[in-house]
Amino acid sequence: MNSVVTQRFVKCLKKLKEDKVVRSSRQFAMSLDYLPQSLSEILKGRRDVTIELLRKAVETYKINPVYVYTGDGPLFMTEDAHDDFRVLTIVANNQNDERIIHVPVPAQSGYAHDLGDPAFIQNLPHFTLPDYKYKVGTHRSFDANGDSMEPTLFEGDKVVCSYLEPTLWESSIKDNFVYVVVTRGDVLIKRVINRLKEKKQLVMLSDNNFYEPYPVEFSDIREIWYVRAKISPFLPSPNNIQNMLQQEMRELQDLVNNQTKLINNLNLAMEKLIDK
Repeated sequence: MNSVVTQRFVKCLKKLKEDKVVRSSRQFAMSLDYLPQSLSEILKGRRDVTIELLRKAVETYKINPVYVYTGDGPLFMTEDAHDDFRVLTIVANNQNDERIIHVPVPAQSGYAHDLGDPAFIQNLPHFTLPDYKYKVGTHRSFDANGDSMEPTLFEGDKVVCSYLEPTLWESSIKDNFVYVVVTRGDVLIKRVINRLKEKKQLVMLSDNNFYEPYPVEFSDIREIWYVRAKISPFLPSPNNIQNMLQQEMRELQDLVNNQTKLINNLNLAMEKLIDK
């Protein structure tokens, strides 16, 4: 019995033949540099479609991967549906289970520029997590960089994210939730305000009030990942947190005392001037 993904793939192939886009299953296989005998095995229900075959079919015949994986949407993509659409590169183990690809800070600039290079993506480190929710769908993890998301995220924290299909951006991105937005030149971890419907923009918000909000244009966005969890390299003990708070209170008290002394000195100086 074929998987539901394979069944949808076969349905797309039948539609291509009905519309005379391809003359036969053999021509379809040859055009994708795939063995016709292997495709025949898929059509007979003896094996499932491979990720690589799906990737080539999406690129060559515009088969809609959202339909193939979820059953939603049309069988094929229109040319104007998303001009920058591309196939998402993944890494799988010997059992064909997806692994979580990690994008460290030094690789983030290259990631933003080389999304279309499968070799670059496949050479990044990858891992798995035991939670079942990370066994379904495609996930990435990214290093937090800088202090713009403090105190929610500190430099060195890692965020684990699930992939958000471009067709779902407008309807599914929730205001004030944290997302990883990959643009043409950068990887941004921010809270987001969704203005795609009315302005074709996402507004990037930092948790650190020092940083001002700013818009990112729809045409500049290449990927969006919904942040589901964070991994921190160090968890302070309650004693450490208490000590930090006490230290901050002491510093605040010293500041108040110094300001009080300064005001008293100014008052004395004013009184002497008035007496003269």
